[in-house]
Amino acid sequence: MSAGTVPDRRLELAGRLEAVRERINAACADAGRDPGEVTLVVVTKFFPASDVLLLHDLGVRAIGENKDQEAGPKVAQVREALPPGSDLEVHFVGRLQSNKARHVAGYADVVHSLDRRKLLDGLDAGAFDRGRPLGLLIQVSLDGDTSRGGALPEEVPDLGAAVAQRAGLVLKGVMAVAPLGADPDVAFASLRRVATDLQAVHPTADWVSAGMSGDLEAAVRHGATHLRVGTAILGSRPSLL
Repeated sequence: MSAGTVPDRRLELAGRLEAVRERINAACADAGRDPGEVTLVVVTKFFPASDVLLLHDLGVRAIGENKDQEAGPKVAQVREALPPGSDLEVHFVGRLQSNKARHVAGYADVVHSLDRRKLLDGLDAGAFDRGRPLGLLIQVSLDGDTSRGGALPEEVPDLGAAVAQRAGLVLKGVMAVAPLGADPDVAFASLRRVATDLQAVHPTADWVSAGMSGDLEAAVRHGATHLRVGTAILGSRPSLL
C-alpha cells in the first residue's frame, strides 16, 4: 500500500469496494440468489484504524480481524472515533488461542474460528464480561489437515451441541477456507453439506462463511452467506505493521 492523502485513499477504497460489490452482484445473479442474502465482511487485518473508518463511511458495516494483539487496540480506537450508536460488526476470523479467547470475546461480535471445545470456557466468560451474547461459527477443515485450524466434519455435531449448552454463546453456522490448490467449487460444496447437516439440528445456525478475494464467486454458488474479502478491497498487505 503506497502512502497517500486521506482523499486519495478514500477514492482507492471506494473504487475497489465497488468492484467487489459488482462481483458479488454478478455472482448472485448467476446463482439465482438475492445479493441481500450475502454479507460482505471486509478483512482489515494489518491495515490501520483510519482505513476502517473510511470503509465505514463508505457503507461497510462488518470488518474482519485475525490477530488479537492487533485487533483489540484497533477496534477500541475505531469505536472511540465513530459517533455513538454507529453500527459496526467485528468478526474475528483468525485462528484463536485458548488463552486469548476471553479477551477476543470482549470486543468481537462474531468469532469464525471455533474448532475445539477448549475455547468455549474463555469465549463464554468473555461474553459474560461484556454483557452480551457472542456469535460463533465452527471452522471446518475441508482437507483433513487440522494443523492449520478447523474441526473435522465429523466433529462438527458435537461442537455444535456444546455451543448450544452455553448461555452466552450463539451458534451461527460454519466457516471454511478452501484448501490451497483445491477446486473451490468442490471445497465449498463439501462445506455446504456440513452446513446443511448442522442446520437440520440447529435451525438458526444458517450462516456459511466462505470465499475470499480469489474465490468468492464459487462460494456464492454454494450458498455462502458471508464473504471474507481483504486484498481485493484494501490492496496488498502493508510492508510496515
